[in-house]
Amino acid sequence: MALVLTSASMAALAADYSTKHPAVVPFVQEMQVEYGFAPGYVSGLLANAERKESILEAISRPAERVRPWHEYRAIFITDKRISGGVEFMKTYAEALARAEKEYGVEAEVITAIIGVETSYGGNKGSHRVIDALTTLGFDYPPRAEFFRRQLKAFLVLTREQQMDPLTLTGSYAGAMGFPQFIPSSYQAFAVDFDGDGTVDIWNNPVDAIGSVANYFKEHNWMLGADVAIPASVKGDNFAKGMTLEQGLEARRTVGELQNLGWQPKRDLVSEREVMAYEFDAGAQKEYWIGLDNLYVITRYNRSVMYAMVVHQLSELVKEAAENG
Repeated sequence: MALVLTSASMAALAADYSTKHPAVVPFVQEMQVEYGFAPGYVSGLLANAERKESILEAISRPAERVRPWHEYRAIFITDKRISGGVEFMKTYAEALARAEKEYGVEAEVITAIIGVETSYGGNKGSHRVIDALTTLGFDYPPRAEFFRRQLKAFLVLTREQQMDPLTLTGSYAGAMGFPQFIPSSYQAFAVDFDGDGTVDIWNNPVDAIGSVANYFKEHNWMLGADVAIPASVKGDNFAKGMTLEQGLEARRTVGELQNLGWQPKRDLVSEREVMAYEFDAGAQKEYWIGLDNLYVITRYNRSVMYAMVVHQLSELVKEAAENG
């Protein structure tokens, strides 16, 4: 008689991250060899992890990939998020000023990152980090290797910080705390900004502020420099030139863009290499010239639309704070 599995029994098998899962045994061995973890400890943690179909669904449809610019922008550029940013800057004025001085990153930029990522700590994610990283590391082939590295980093950081890896929560992709750092970013950039001996980005907004500022400094943020400049376009050369590449690594000189019909609404040196983007603003198109600081924001999230909403939110929060 053929074995017939119900959907429930198939889900149960898929959810099994004990040693029955083919990817678990080599992972446990790697954690022992690379980091000295006891195999029984790692196996026990993974056996307690749960496969989440909702996580696999969420990672397949991130908003910046499926929404046009005007819809994506509307998610983040709201009166509530602007006023929340003003309040955050008032509440943590000392920490933000110190971060700006020590790391060279504007207070409003730090604020905007935390605002876009978690609404100033109001939505830090409800998935257990171990569930997210195990599900994606073992059952999401397109990026499984990346997420297994993050799972390794997560187990190491919880050991170092003496945290319970079964209780920490974050996003569907395993990003954590106020700034939504993935584990490797926590290891590389998180700082104890209030000097209490603990690097806590989950519950301590001061540590989060310093950590975001440190991240930007290490990715070559330039204090006071422009981020993006609007442009107007016209002429036959523009129509031909819109075949130009718009990826994050693509560069054209300002002079080349001008020859293609782009005109920045601020003076830029002709030889300067920049990025150029066309956005769907609904009833019309928007054209932007991205500068080095815009590229730095994309190191946080590899999406130019993400970088633009961070930039625009930071400007609106600063303006509202100054006028309030």
